[in-house]
Amino acid sequence: MALKPDRKYTIGTDITAFMNETGEKGEVLVYSTGGSGAGMDDASEVVTTPSADPSGERLAGVLLNDVVNLDLTRQHINWHKDEVQLGGKVTLLRQGEIVTNVIDTGVTPTIGAPAYYAAGAITSGGTTQGWLTTTKVTDNGEDNDVYRVGTFKTIKDSDGYARVEVNIR
Repeated sequence: MALKPDRKYTIGTDITAFMNETGEKGEVLVYSTGGSGAGMDDASEVVTTPSADPSGERLAGVLLNDVVNLDLTRQHINWHKDEVQLGGKVTLLRQGEIVTNVIDTGVTPTIGAPAYYAAGAITSGGTTQGWLTTTKVTDNGEDNDVYRVGTFKTIKDSDGYARVEVNIR
């Protein structure tokens, strides 16, 4: 899955968190553990893929790097692909616009529809990842907007991509 290069963000990125699992650009991530103070180099501030049950999880942002697990004694990180080694710091989008295909396969978003996060495998047998959906998350029996990632600005194109305005509070 991916993000297209057509993006807009000027102040909405966060570079404080580490990620200890592989991931792809465009995934929606949640906090696993939190840091203290500014948290800039606090290794306890970790983000992860959301679980199937969102209860108690809090949105961290949309992943803007590919997180890879490479043997760095044999090859180097591909900086042109904006890769980060497993366990490294990642860039998360909290406010801005992206064009992504990390959208629930059964969802046909409409313009202006709210974008919430959910977890599942995009491809059959694929890895579970955080994705966008139009179904409002119910936490403890209550509708809850803390799981809202943003708003769909377009419908899906023929390749499954849609523009999403991300606004995580």
